[in-house]
Amino acid sequence: MKQNYIPVAREVLSIEADTLKKASEVLDESINLAVNLILETRGKLIVTGVGKSGLIGAKIAATMASTGTPSFFLHPTEALHGDLGMIGKEDAVLAISYSGESEELSSILPHIKRFDIPLIGLTRSAESTLGRYSDVLVPIRVEREACPLGVAPTSSTTLTLAVGDALAVCLMKARDFQKEDFASFHPGGSLGRKLFVKVADVMRKEQLPVTDENTPLKEAIVTMSEGRLGAVLLTGSDGTLRGLLTDGDLRRALMLPGFDINAPAKTYATPEPRTVRESEMLASDALVLMEEKKIQLLIVTDAAGHIHGVLHLHDLVEKGIA
Repeated sequence: MKQNYIPVAREVLSIEADTLKKASEVLDESINLAVNLILETRGKLIVTGVGKSGLIGAKIAATMASTGTPSFFLHPTEALHGDLGMIGKEDAVLAISYSGESEELSSILPHIKRFDIPLIGLTRSAESTLGRYSDVLVPIRVEREACPLGVAPTSSTTLTLAVGDALAVCLMKARDFQKEDFASFHPGGSLGRKLFVKVADVMRKEQLPVTDENTPLKEAIVTMSEGRLGAVLLTGSDGTLRGLLTDGDLRRALMLPGFDINAPAKTYATPEPRTVRESEMLASDALVLMEEKKIQLLIVTDAAGHIHGVLHLHDLVEKGIA
């Protein structure tokens, strides 16, 4: 019979959650010292570590870099074979080793100190090699690993990662790092799209379904079908927007007594459709407007009412704005 592993998984989560809770209760001045040291660093924050600590370090470096702290990960072995030159005199180093005795890491510590590079250590013991070399020691201590054998880094790596996140968030607060700043580092992400993509970037400007307001309805329907927007834009003799005829308007018109397929299209159109005059408007703001007004099509015009383009809800979905 298949075993039920839910109790095992729950125990792991409970052990690691308890580790984080206890660590939060004993945080000390070392966090302030580490944050201030990084803030005073004129260069980059170099994160280093080997094994599981190295993997955690790479994530911490990535988080720092995307939240306003210039940072990159450097493997100690690569540093020993020439890449130590990547650490400049204005940089600082964040070194990670739970035991504090990782051979590869311990080998580069004297060279880091030889160049008087500030060193922050994440380790469990101030008496370890890393602890002794550190200018600031942020303790990483756990009562037990979640691993049933007590050997695989589990609780300790979870705590290390969380402390790295805590440092990054403290630095964000110190720098007043806003979502616009975050988006600058993530222009291809969903937040970047919401903050940088404008209506002008996604609106349709060519081959728009436009016809005169007095065009017979049956001809306007042909224009609507060719435009593939589910609507046709109606203009006056001066070329300005006068109305919008949607497939919804058409369906409702079919139910009216005296429906005339040859009547002017304006007869069954919405006379004052929703428009915006600013194509520099954020696409995300346009989406909010469309949702509030429960419309799928937004028309972009100039102050005189001339049509510059249209924005369809489907365009926003395709661009990942919605």
